Amino acid sequence: MSRIALIMNQKGGAGKSTISFLAATYLSENFKVGVFDADPQGSLSQLSNIISGFEVSNDWNFFKKKSEFDIILIDTPPYLSSDLKKLIPIADLIIIPTKVGVLDVMAISATINLVKSISKKAEMVIIMNMVKPNTSLTKEVTQKLKSYNVPVSEIFISDLVDITRSFLVQGVRRNEKAQLQFQLLTNMILEKINLKSIN
Repeated sequence: MSRIALIMNQKGGAGKSTISFLAATYLSENFKVGVFDADPQGSLSQLSNIISGFEVSNDWNFFKKKSEFDIILIDTPPYLSSDLKKLIPIADLIIIPTKVGVLDVMAISATINLVKSISKKAEMVIIMNMVKPNTSLTKEVTQKLKSYNVPVSEIFISDLVDITRSFLVQGVRRNEKAQLQFQLLTNMILEKINLKSIN
């Protein structure tokens, strides 16, 4: 049975598509991965012809063959969409990426409340993205995020140029720091969805 991880945040610019792409890239080294692009902007589906290692689709018929995949990652739009009401209940894990900014942290509560209103049993985890090193703001944001009573991952994604341009070069192989962070991120995803037990 395939596992489904939903990457969502109702605020734009949180890095959902980049995280979806790079997580799929690393997971596909050992697992059969599918990515469903539920974002009408279609950032990932536009790249489907050049992406190798995993399948990307924005066609809802994609879910008819979900049994072919070990894991499905779902990239979502940066706003309240009726599709979320269909996607949240089927997710084994909901990953909420957020930038480390005051407005970003304030906005994340809307995403959390939406998830809770649709599924009481949904497992969520917050991932801090585009983090600048050693700033007091990061520590303050971490404390604020913890007040939402949703797990905040100790793994974070740094603000690195190689991550931003990862679509162009099919990953972050030339940046050891970025590689390590996404390896840790994918290991965390695997642990939370118990994928190792079915592979």
